[in-house]
Amino acid sequence: MVSAVVLIILYLIALFPEFLSTHDPNELQGKRAFVPPQQLHFFDGLKPVRPYVYGIEASRHPETFKPIYEDDRTIKHGVSFFVRGHEYKLLGLLKTDRHLFGLSDPDSTALYLLGTDRLGRDLFTRLMYGTRLSMSIGLLSVAISLFLGLLLGGISGYRGGIYDAAIQRFIEFIRSIPTIPLWLALAASVPSDWGVIQVYFAITVIISFIGWTTLAREVRGRFLSMREEDFVIAARLYGASELKIIFKHMIPSFTSHIIATTTLAVPAIIIAETSLSFLGLGLRAPAISWGVLLFEAQNLNAVANAPWLMIPGLVVIVAVLGFNFMGDGLRDAADPYAVLN
Repeated sequence: MVSAVVLIILYLIALFPEFLSTHDPNELQGKRAFVPPQQLHFFDGLKPVRPYVYGIEASRHPETFKPIYEDDRTIKHGVSFFVRGHEYKLLGLLKTDRHLFGLSDPDSTALYLLGTDRLGRDLFTRLMYGTRLSMSIGLLSVAISLFLGLLLGGISGYRGGIYDAAIQRFIEFIRSIPTIPLWLALAASVPSDWGVIQVYFAITVIISFIGWTTLAREVRGRFLSMREEDFVIAARLYGASELKIIFKHMIPSFTSHIIATTTLAVPAIIIAETSLSFLGLGLRAPAISWGVLLFEAQNLNAVANAPWLMIPGLVVIVAVLGFNFMGDGLRDAADPYAVLN
């Protein structure tokens, strides 16, 4: 249940990243590169006050010339709710410039809750936008994998014979190919001049093409044991088509298992997208996903100077654990033989 709450929060972030953001995700500020995360303060001495951050005082190291940022305690910037900022379209429909929170004075030093990257872009804002892409690609890929797994696995288990042999040999062929070389080959086939949306759907199809085989085999096993059941024979004698028997009669009999299996498949797809983008083979800038954000952390020198660039990796861990724990819970709840203590 706790994992379900965490996932609901992540999907709410995915729905409203513009409202939750504090900056334009592609706003470049060269003078604010690698600013460390700012600390929110809730007390002035022992007195509770409205949240605020100190100003930023920038300087250069006299030997390495690396930027050094320190709090300017003579300047305090109040943080307010429902402030005005950059314009956006809420859910792609309503044009507005209201944001959940931000600095009271829009002309004051920017608010960097999670720091900035090498181009001075706000990591918190980019993390909000990256949640939308990474969490949605998991659902879309699972939907495609679910359809292919149910369709081909159902035909394989229901028809048997040459259909079963052909589909199973195809599944074995896909599963025998090493995953990383297969990703390399499929990702290399994506034209480099494609836009963000085209690459997004291409990566979704690539991941779905690999991920449907496990569910197909599970469905085949279930269908082999169910196709001689009385209700299936009755539907066949009644004249129902094969697709109707599969999708209306057989699949609903183990829907709970499919839901649990699908839930457990989402984190694998999220990791796949993150890995591809981290290796530079998946989504590319200006797209923003967790993998694209972690691509910035490939440079060990950057990580040493700005360890906060690894924060998207922690979010990936939280999302994957959330799906796994919720999937385990759904599987236990759907098990008719489970013993409740």
